[in-house]
Amino acid sequence: MQKNRPELAKFIRSLPQTSGVYLMKDRLGQVIYVGKAKNLKRRVSSYFQGSRKFIYSQPKIGAMVEMVREISIHQTRNEAEALLLEGRLIKEYRPRYNTDFTDDKQFLLVQVDWQNDVPRFRLRRNRMEDGSRYYGPFARAGLLRSTLAEMRKKFGILLADGKPIRLADGRIRLYDDARAEIFAGQNETTLEEYRGRVVEACEFLEGKAQGWLKDLREEMNRRAEALDFEEAARLRDLCEALAKTIHKTRRYEKKIPVLAFQEKAALRSLGEVLNLESEPKVVECFDVSHVSGTFVVASMVRFLEGKPDKRGYRKFKIRSFDGNDDFRAMHEVVGRRYGRLLQEEKSLPDLVVVDGGLGQVSAAQAALDHLGIESLELVGLAKREETIVFGDDRKSLQLDARHPARRFLQIVRDEAHRFANRFNADLRSKRIRESILHDFKGLGEKRRAELLKHFGSIAGLKKASIEELQGVEGIGKKTATNLNLFLKNLSPTTTT
Repeated sequence: MQKNRPELAKFIRSLPQTSGVYLMKDRLGQVIYVGKAKNLKRRVSSYFQGSRKFIYSQPKIGAMVEMVREISIHQTRNEAEALLLEGRLIKEYRPRYNTDFTDDKQFLLVQVDWQNDVPRFRLRRNRMEDGSRYYGPFARAGLLRSTLAEMRKKFGILLADGKPIRLADGRIRLYDDARAEIFAGQNETTLEEYRGRVVEACEFLEGKAQGWLKDLREEMNRRAEALDFEEAARLRDLCEALAKTIHKTRRYEKKIPVLAFQEKAALRSLGEVLNLESEPKVVECFDVSHVSGTFVVASMVRFLEGKPDKRGYRKFKIRSFDGNDDFRAMHEVVGRRYGRLLQEEKSLPDLVVVDGGLGQVSAAQAALDHLGIESLELVGLAKREETIVFGDDRKSLQLDARHPARRFLQIVRDEAHRFANRFNADLRSKRIRESILHDFKGLGEKRRAELLKHFGSIAGLKKASIEELQGVEGIGKKTATNLNLFLKNLSPTTTT
């Protein structure tokens, strides 16, 4: 420990030997690094021990340690909580010295050069400000290359080796030998038609990215459950990088010159495909979200005239059981939604969509049958093949990837999925914040629950006076006084 920071040295000696998260700050109070630890005292002190020369063998770490003037900590009950809290704080503060897992040199990117008349798909190591659209980073290079080869066959697009030729009539010839890989369209085509292929291929690639993101998150949870927290943290940061890139790609979509998605035509097409009496003007879609069987929630999104009606969105916490059962969860939320509409004598939607296959559709149909609702059209959209599954005895339906009805159902389903995942993440963050009460000795599970119910949150508790704390059943003056002092000593980030 350097002699010019005696207060810091004293603080480090007083650190507990428990799991938690530490925040290193510079002389201006800015957070420059966030880390997690199984043993806070051992981990933090390792940065400042002269014998730990390996710390200074890395210039970046050495420079960071020289800047540290203050350290704050958040204790957690276990490493799993520390892992989740570390991720939230990194996202909140974006410290300059945290490892940036979005470094494109570590993983491959897919570049689509929309600035050119005839866009091509290439693999890149670095992202450039060149008007292209980038997907990634992707950690599985072999799988990514295979996917691009599949996309060339499926959509008839150009990869990096393509050298299109302009024809006299204004059309383009994609390959001079009419390669057999192009199955989705003619080798000679118009610029407009080809760019339509590229749009569909990009949507397909984004779907692949979402699928890989889901796989990475599942692997992250498995690693955390197996107590392999270092690998779980690496996968968590990779998931953050991939999710952020997908989000940026969607925002960039508005800037590229593509044909607009026609909601009216899509609804008309959907009505024809499903044999409805008219186009479905009101569509509601359900999705269930959980993390390894915990934090089970569901969402419902509502589309009006083909566009999101966010005032009609709904969130559901599962009430009827604990654990992981997508079918029971779907049965519950569909029953609650339409049972309430019947009770309030409100109109039912024209179409109900559920995210899933036959199991989810059957569960939703059972809920409608229980309510005596016979006229409500119900379908599911199974992810793997994007198959439309019906709630009655009709055979499943597989539409072409370019079909407007299929594209509309995918948009609705993806929005329900996004909304459910956001609700799930908010609940997990709230649970982390509220878990700080476990560090206060003298409160059982029942009292903790009553306090949070009474005041709404840790932030509400922190604002309460000793007298107000005593107003909760079972909280005496001594407990209220000690709890008030404990809460006042919490750092601001613990209660936000």
